[in-house]
Amino acid sequence: MNIEFDSYKQKLNDCKPALDGLAASLNVEGLRNELERLHAMQEAPGFWDDPEKSQKIVVKTRQTETKIERYEKMCANWDDLMTICEMAMEEDDDSMLDELKEGYAALVSGMESCRLETLLTGKYDKNNALLNFQAGAGGTEAQDWCQMLYRMYTRWTERHGFTYKIMDYQEGDEAGLKSASIMIEGENAYGFLKGESGVHRLVRVSPFDANARRQTSFSAIEVVPDIEDDSEDFEIKPEDYEMQVYRSSGAGGQKVNKTSSAVRLIHKSGIVVSCQTERSQFQNKETCLRMLRSKLVEIREREHLATIADIKGVQQKIEWGSQIRNYVFMPYTLVKDTRTGCETSNVNGVMDGALDPFIESYLNCLATGNWVQK
Repeated sequence: MNIEFDSYKQKLNDCKPALDGLAASLNVEGLRNELERLHAMQEAPGFWDDPEKSQKIVVKTRQTETKIERYEKMCANWDDLMTICEMAMEEDDDSMLDELKEGYAALVSGMESCRLETLLTGKYDKNNALLNFQAGAGGTEAQDWCQMLYRMYTRWTERHGFTYKIMDYQEGDEAGLKSASIMIEGENAYGFLKGESGVHRLVRVSPFDANARRQTSFSAIEVVPDIEDDSEDFEIKPEDYEMQVYRSSGAGGQKVNKTSSAVRLIHKSGIVVSCQTERSQFQNKETCLRMLRSKLVEIREREHLATIADIKGVQQKIEWGSQIRNYVFMPYTLVKDTRTGCETSNVNGVMDGALDPFIESYLNCLATGNWVQK
């Protein structure tokens, strides 16, 4: 049994440089200095005079504390696991082997999670994410697939302790949904989900076909960072967009307001945003303006445009050949990303929100440039 403990001791020694390297990648020392500064701000007179500003500082403080504590906990776990190895080898006691195995697996998983976060260096990676769902051509079949994707991403959100809020939800004619928008709130939500933008293709035996024929369906996902109103130096003028008002319709219950207070803004670039989550037309308009602003800023950054006036609406074709990921239910089971090559046969797991392997492979490819050649 000493052989197994000796093996784990070697594994722990091998991962120690990576653990030490994370301190630099995460800038732990800088985080400690930042935490001192934040604490000093909270102790200053008049800190609570501006509730909105003070609340942001409180949240930032909590996030900084969590990052430091997580790294320090990993270091403490490494010390504990090494102590277990040495004690077990010295006393020839195998009773702690299971604890060692579980602890090592948790340590490696935590280190990998932290490593991925160090890859989130984009300007808006730490922001909340606005997800827009759009069913492709194909009627009920495509709308059902769109709702399946909606469920997949909301399940992923719940798995990671994030929260989401329905901004807009247009039900399908017979089943599923035509389009929807949700705001996913949590640190790094956009950074993790930005690679999910694109067309998603489904192959399955249609539950809506009496002849049980195999069907191919497409739906598109758009991921945009939620950007604070004061983070850019431009404004959206009333003459830049058209406003439409319509009756809310949603996923049932009290999720959305069922009065004629929903708002749709159509920007002169062709970009459209909708919101029906608030109780008043004014609130929905304000939310729409923030969503529109986020889209415009993200496009300007991505396309390296000098002004908002240069932006043209993205005309994405939701069809064969444009997909970023294939989901095959029949005649075999496979989910495969066309950009990274990441794949799994666990279709049910993916549809239940197990998207981390795809997200991780995208971030790794983004960092290394090692994309799959189509």
